[in-house]
Amino acid sequence: MTDSVDRSSGDDGIRGAAAIQLVGLRKTFGAGEHRVTAVDGVDLIIGQGEFFSLLGPSGSGKTTVLRMIAGFESPTGGAILLDGVDVTSAPAYDRDVNTVFQDYALFPHMSVLHNVEYGLRVKRVGRAERRRRAEEMLEKVRLGDFGHRKPHQLSGGQRQRVALARALVNHPKVLLLDEPLGALDLKLREEMQVELKAIQRDVGITFVFVTHDQGEALSMSNRIAVFNHGRIEQVGTPRDIYDNPATSFVAGFVGTSNILPADLSARLMGVPEVHSVRPERIRIVHEATADTEVAVDGTVSDVQYLGADCRVRVDLGDGRHLLANVPSDGLVGVAIGGPVRLAWSRYAAFTVADTDTSEGGDQ
Repeated sequence: MTDSVDRSSGDDGIRGAAAIQLVGLRKTFGAGEHRVTAVDGVDLIIGQGEFFSLLGPSGSGKTTVLRMIAGFESPTGGAILLDGVDVTSAPAYDRDVNTVFQDYALFPHMSVLHNVEYGLRVKRVGRAERRRRAEEMLEKVRLGDFGHRKPHQLSGGQRQRVALARALVNHPKVLLLDEPLGALDLKLREEMQVELKAIQRDVGITFVFVTHDQGEALSMSNRIAVFNHGRIEQVGTPRDIYDNPATSFVAGFVGTSNILPADLSARLMGVPEVHSVRPERIRIVHEATADTEVAVDGTVSDVQYLGADCRVRVDLGDGRHLLANVPSDGLVGVAIGGPVRLAWSRYAAFTVADTDTSEGGDQ
């Protein structure tokens, strides 16, 4: 795998001082021939007050990194710094971080208010003070009138907000979120994305959010680290990650992309390097194309209706295909099995490092 030094572990875009710094972080499980490397030399800096996402497929190492930051797993090598302090060997209870899990982990026999107060009780905060802080936090997550209810009387989204309030009421320096929206249905998940981001802006605490959902990461994050096989392929803003992917894996995993191998790029564009072109940048044409465009002929093999757009799959005759997103009202003359010409601007194709695309690109 290619290490993208300039775009995989730098500190571009960091807001303020470092809240978290990972230095050569490694984690292996098992021994001998059964040894598995889950995290392989991760370097990462997360700034104060960032909403930072760790994005990747299952088994990419993102959750293991989160668990090491929390203190639930011990690194095999490397260091973890919180606010500049080395906490690599510190137990979880000595780290000023809290974690929100997908299953909420609420106490079913306690009211919402008592659930939120619980961490303050453990820290022996006085009754009046913990009541004030818990009620204030419930107001922040828009559950001010729900303090007397039990968790089973709440919706999934409301329970998630209670878990969030309980984690935030201690004012941790960092909040870790382990795929917290995964159990919610699509509409509620989209609503919670907006709420999570608004809450994070309001409280100003660093959020580290683990997800395999590209849409969640793109919509909420200040920056994203894309994981693959225990390494970081790229770190950047959502726009950087989507518009300027560093590797073929990133291009294919974050959104849909057409990966053009070097030989195909050489034939179509005259440049023998791996390129990526997003389907929305490709159009169907019926006329001659400009010199600044790339055109290719093929056969329509499938048309997928997506609502406002349709995704057209075009076979190139050599075992490869391209995907194009076309407005639904722009499919005149396009039929499965029929010929079609695709075109895109040369400036719409970007060069990417050729990495493992088993979980990523379309090609």
